[in-house]
Amino acid sequence: MNVLLFLGSFQIMVLTVTTSSLFDPLLTEGWENWKMLHQKQYTENDERGRRMVWEKNLWFVEYHNQEYLMGKHTYNLKMNQFGDMTLEEFNEQMNGFRLLKPRNPSEQLARIPESVAIPKHVDWRKEGYVTPVKYQGACGSCWAFSSTGALEGQTFKKTGKLIPLSEQNLVDCSGPQGNQGCGGGWMENAFLYVHDNNGIDSEAGYPYTGRDDSCNYTVKYKATNCTNYFFVTKGNENALARAAARIGPISVAIDASHQSFQFYHSGIYYEPNCLPYIMSHAVLVVGYGTKSGLNYWIVKNSYGVEWGNEGYILMSRGRQNNCGIATHAVYPVV
Repeated sequence: MNVLLFLGSFQIMVLTVTTSSLFDPLLTEGWENWKMLHQKQYTENDERGRRMVWEKNLWFVEYHNQEYLMGKHTYNLKMNQFGDMTLEEFNEQMNGFRLLKPRNPSEQLARIPESVAIPKHVDWRKEGYVTPVKYQGACGSCWAFSSTGALEGQTFKKTGKLIPLSEQNLVDCSGPQGNQGCGGGWMENAFLYVHDNNGIDSEAGYPYTGRDDSCNYTVKYKATNCTNYFFVTKGNENALARAAARIGPISVAIDASHQSFQFYHSGIYYEPNCLPYIMSHAVLVVGYGTKSGLNYWIVKNSYGVEWGNEGYILMSRGRQNNCGIATHAVYPVV
């Protein structure tokens, strides 16, 4: 017998017995209800491990919410479809923005004078610029959803037509521009692909599958184009606010690598452990505002409507670029 194999099997057996004894019997009904709600099915061995992860995550959520009631946080959490995932698994599967690459000095910056007055509140959802919340699934394609969101907004601004665009088109076809499909990418590379390809298909014509495939762009399903793209001044939240007010929805990258983001529910998200220069996830700024004296960004995510506040998160604004929301902001011209 292979001794190493025997020892490995023995360790797994001990771990199984140990973890089973750690389960809280008072949480069994909640666990079963959560599995039913999110249609989760496991093998017997997998269920033990996932139950342990779920209980740890539930404890984190409840502890945070107790502190929220004590006034220690400006947002609360809830258990969601990611409840059986470790933070490492969540980041690997759901956050597909690639680490920042050096900007080309020739890349164009938005030219919106600081003297331009902007409103105190902006919400492009109310103006018809924003499609319903989408779900990227088990694919690191957040960059594609952020990109289509900005293109959808600019297309509506130009034509008055709100057309859901194809993330799958970007996942499958923008490799030559430097993107890596479900392995991650950048929004500006997506805009460059649409420019080089002279178009992007509609979502109806090129549906989302959530996996890498060969490029299948079809010109008859072309829904819009991209003639250029502009960056917002790096790290400048005032510049981002001017762009969001005057241009429309803006593609941004953020540090979403924290458990507090994984289980965000409502309120204004401020994470002191966020880093402004290590981005992990791409989202869409669709507005901004102020509530109870706290400034916030309105951010559309691509985790589906079960996450956050029906798929949205309010992120802190004007707090030293928290989570790097203004570090990598870019928008297309159609």
